[in-house]
Amino acid sequence: MFPVALLAGGLATRLRPLTDDRPKALLPLAGRPFIHWQLELLAQRGVSEVVLCVGFLGNQIREVVGDGREFGVSVRYSFDGETLLGTGGALKRAQPMLGEAFFVLYGDSYLDCSFAAVQTAYETRQLPALMTVFRNESRWEQSNVLWREGQIVEYNKRAPRSEMAHVDYGLGIVSARALARWPDGAMFDLADLYHDLSARGELAGLEVGERFYEIGSMRGIEETARYLSARAVR
Repeated sequence: MFPVALLAGGLATRLRPLTDDRPKALLPLAGRPFIHWQLELLAQRGVSEVVLCVGFLGNQIREVVGDGREFGVSVRYSFDGETLLGTGGALKRAQPMLGEAFFVLYGDSYLDCSFAAVQTAYETRQLPALMTVFRNESRWEQSNVLWREGQIVEYNKRAPRSEMAHVDYGLGIVSARALARWPDGAMFDLADLYHDLSARGELAGLEVGERFYEIGSMRGIEETARYLSARAVR
């Protein structure tokens, strides 16, 4: 199984004051820091290596997570440094630790899907990157993917259009060659990388049916906490 780059370096301004003194990954959900749930899920899905891309208050995450052994994975850390690099810049910095291809997972997402199926789809298509998509129709997030006949026609987070019924599910696979066009130390977002690849016809897609859970909003926190509480009982 490919390693996972877990993006957990943002400022989480939408959740203030909850995130004034702690990173979003450490918000308590169903009795535990959210990142505990994420790492255990990754171990259950067969992942053994995780690189945590951290920035704002990243040392707090390292103190809580350590080397990851408690959760069944091996964890290493890639810090942005003095200047936040954005999600794309953080991946570019971490890429030497991740190898030629790796999963990318947002630090506020809980995605109960098959990682093995995602990797198989990536290896079959042999494009520089793959994005999982979900038929959302703007129910939980603004839909931003034009999906036709099993293909991503366009991904555009910055200027979504009404005919876009799918959304970036939150789990992707990125290769070193996908990042090669972007300079070292540059600040850029993963959304810009994906948009550029989709415009070139170089972004593979896989549609998933399991709904996503996220903690990027208060509504998302409440829904995810309910889901995790029920999962813990099961």
